[in-house]
Amino acid sequence: MEIDMAQLQNYLFLLFLTFSISLLSFSLIVLFLRLRPWCNCHLCKTYLSSSWRSEFTNLSDWYTHLLKESATGTVHIHVLGNTITANPANVEHILKTRFENYPKGKQFFSILGDFLGQGIFNSDGDGWRFQRKMASLELGSISVRSYAFKIVCKEIKDRLIPLLESISRRDDSTGTLDIQDVFQRFAFDTICKISFGLDPGCLEINQPMSDFAKAFDTASRLSAQRAITTTPIVWKLKRFLNVGSEKDLKHAIRLVDDLAKAVIHERRKIGFSTSHDLLSRFMGAVDEQVNDKYLRDIVVSFLLAGRDTVASGLTTFFLLLSQNPSVAAAIRKEIDTFKKDDVLYPDQLQKMHYVHAALYENLRLYPPVQFDSKFSAEDDVLPDGTLIRKGTRVTYHPYAMSRMESIWGEDCLEFKPERWLRDGVFTPENLYKYPVFQAGSRVCLGKELSVMEMKAVIVSIMHRFNIEVLMFKEKPQFAIGLTATINGGVPARVLHQQVQDRCQS
Repeated sequence: MEIDMAQLQNYLFLLFLTFSISLLSFSLIVLFLRLRPWCNCHLCKTYLSSSWRSEFTNLSDWYTHLLKESATGTVHIHVLGNTITANPANVEHILKTRFENYPKGKQFFSILGDFLGQGIFNSDGDGWRFQRKMASLELGSISVRSYAFKIVCKEIKDRLIPLLESISRRDDSTGTLDIQDVFQRFAFDTICKISFGLDPGCLEINQPMSDFAKAFDTASRLSAQRAITTTPIVWKLKRFLNVGSEKDLKHAIRLVDDLAKAVIHERRKIGFSTSHDLLSRFMGAVDEQVNDKYLRDIVVSFLLAGRDTVASGLTTFFLLLSQNPSVAAAIRKEIDTFKKDDVLYPDQLQKMHYVHAALYENLRLYPPVQFDSKFSAEDDVLPDGTLIRKGTRVTYHPYAMSRMESIWGEDCLEFKPERWLRDGVFTPENLYKYPVFQAGSRVCLGKELSVMEMKAVIVSIMHRFNIEVLMFKEKPQFAIGLTATINGGVPARVLHQQVQDRCQS
């Protein structure tokens, strides 16, 4: 009798377990179907099968093709619930006219919240307004810009130039380097110094990239992968079970958290009232009891803004110069006009309008952030007549916009700095036509600092060296990430410029 009772209990337990698993499976299937109904349209089948790869190098190139073919410059990918536009009128509507209707949204926070937290790039409402106000006050101050300029110049003089000098003196096959890796290291060093008063020393090329920098790259890449999946339930389940890519993401974020905590602890320990770095100024301006998690999110935001975007912009700039020697010659001519020695001055950079135009033209063709998404808070209609339902992901695409003849003319694919010049003077375009630095209320606050840093690097390198990208004829293939990074790196040869009076005595 006792044996029969035990068998009955086991049977009932297995029956209950089977029922529970079946119910859970059924619930997940229903949720999946509700979130992403099946779609047999050509666009969705092409996306799901990745058959676009047979014709296009990058997903952004396929999107560009679709947007060019669209009469309105707008398409909708049903399986992603994503409306993508390259229409400047729509961009202005999203970023300015109906700004409050297009926040980052809970969906965006769900995707990037583990990595970016409540930082300025991932927040809305009062939290975003407060951080933006603080960042605006600090980044707009003359003292911060002067402090940043000195750091950039010192990093160029003490590390970047000596590194390139040593490479240029080599005669064998070792006289090459990955310029993308170099610029990532350079940008990481400078943003850590500017933002935290910390020197990671990554530009010591014989040293491996720091664990923190690698973890930051991994977290960025795996977080971005979440955004392109058609079934969020998959990555959420992997996160719950702590397996696969979500396990790697969790480990990477833990390393990022550890360094951020160490930076914050060090600042609290030595005090921040007399320090000039951005984190110290930020901590000095807020309640001393603000929790470290909040400060951690600010640290990550500083790094994302100041490292990846600058490195991406510099990498594609020298890639384009290798393809356009006449532009390189024009830049050197302008540099020779204003720069007579190795000392770099802010007023020199301001006078170099052609350099400025070339940089903006580079960012037009290869924006570091190729697209940006919002989520509609309520039903809306875009200026081109596209109906937007509540909760729809809406994406504007600067990469595609730069390749639209309707926006930039028949020569839109050409690297042509002259399109930015009027009588030799740099003249900016409408921000909604050129949303590389966003526009409206979320326009990039660090634009002037990043442009200054990139121009300083460009002028300092081209004053002394010629960077020859070895595989410049190949179309760059971009890795998945929050910012544009070229797969496999960018190998280049460094040649010394043989001209007189270029070395400070």
